[in-house]
Amino acid sequence: MTLTLSGAPLMAYLLVSVRLAAWLVVAPPFSSRSVPVLAKSLLALGLALAVVPGMRHVVVPTDMVTLAATALQEALIGASLGFVTYLVFAAVEAAGSLVDVFGGFSLAAAFDPLSQNMNSIHGKLFSMLATMLLFASGAHLLVIGGVLRTFERMPVGTAWQPADVADVVSTAFGMFFTAAVQIALPLIGVLFLADLGLALLTRVAPQLNAIGIMFPAKIGLTLLVVGMSFTVLPDALTRLLETLSEAMQAMGTAG
Repeated sequence: MTLTLSGAPLMAYLLVSVRLAAWLVVAPPFSSRSVPVLAKSLLALGLALAVVPGMRHVVVPTDMVTLAATALQEALIGASLGFVTYLVFAAVEAAGSLVDVFGGFSLAAAFDPLSQNMNSIHGKLFSMLATMLLFASGAHLLVIGGVLRTFERMPVGTAWQPADVADVVSTAFGMFFTAAVQIALPLIGVLFLADLGLALLTRVAPQLNAIGIMFPAKIGLTLLVVGMSFTVLPDALTRLLETLSEAMQAMGTAG
C-alpha cells in the first residue's frame, strides 16, 4: 500500500502548527517549564488538525524563501498572541505583588526555578489561583478557541502589519495593569489605613510600644484581606479574559 500526501495541505498544516507552537511557548500556563516540550509540540499539532479543514482555499507559498518568511510571520503572530495571554496572568500576579509591598511581605520573595526569576508570595499565590480558576471554570477552552478563531480572520499567508498589532498590544498592556491596580487597590487602602492608625497610636501613646505589635498585626490584617479578596478574584479574571478575547479579535483583524 502506498501512502501519498498532497504538498499544499501538509505545508498549511505545518504553518498552522508554527503559529500555535509559538503561542504555547509564550502563553501561560503552557509556557511553564513544568509542561514538557513534547507535550507542547503534540498539543500544537493536535490543535492544528482542527484548523486545517477550514483552510482549503488558502494559497500556500511554494518557493523556499517565501515559505520561510511565512513561517517566521506565523511564529511572530503566535508569539504576539501568547504575550497578550501572558499579560492576563501578569496582571493578576502584579496585584498580588502590590499587596506584598504594602503588607510588608516583599522581603520574603523567593526564587522560582520554573520561571527562573524572583516571585513575591502573594503574587505567586494569585497567579496559581488564576491558573486553577482558568481550568476549573473551563475558561481555558475559550482562550484556545480565541486563538483558533484568529485563523478565520487572519489566515496563513495573510499580509501582517506589526504596527497595528503593536497598538493592540500596548492598549492591552495598559488595560491589564489598570485592572491589576483595581484588584489590589481596596486591599492597599485597608493596609494604608492600618499603617496610619498605628502611626497615630505611636504618637498618642508611645509608652504602648506600638512597633512591637505593628508587625504581627500587619501580617494578620494582610492575610485577612487577602482571604477576603478570593471572593472577587473570579469576577476579575472573567473581565480580564473578556478583554483578552477582544484583544485577540483585534489582532486577528490587524492586517
